[in-house]
Amino acid sequence: MAVSRWQGWFVGLVGVAALLVFAPLALYVWASGGSGTPSDDVYDPAEAARDAAVTTCRIDPATRRLVAVAEVTSGAARTGSYVVTVEFRQDPPLGTVQALVRLDGVAPGTTATGEAIGPVWPAGVVPWCGVSGATFDPSPARH
Repeated sequence: MAVSRWQGWFVGLVGVAALLVFAPLALYVWASGGSGTPSDDVYDPAEAARDAAVTTCRIDPATRRLVAVAEVTSGAARTGSYVVTVEFRQDPPLGTVQALVRLDGVAPGTTATGEAIGPVWPAGVVPWCGVSGATFDPSPARH
């Protein structure tokens, strides 16, 4: 009889341990939005990068900083925000420097522009600016 009593305690302890392990995991999956299947709101970063371009790359005469105008023509299915990564390149000593431009409330098919301010640029060096990546967030703009 003593053996069956300990077996009951063992089964109970294994049940409690399983609950302690799997309950937080189930809560995490539930809180993160479910099974992880892609939704219609997902807009691939490669597609977002194709929507973005640098239209102007110039040196500000007052500060000698590079100024790049990033333009996005939205190909997404709904209104959202773009974050465009603009890259400024120069051979050493500067190398590669990046700046971010956030464009909120871009509706499908519309165009939005923003400026990225780069580093101080040395005299006599031709500037280079380009888009190195972009992301799209279909959520309403956060302030």
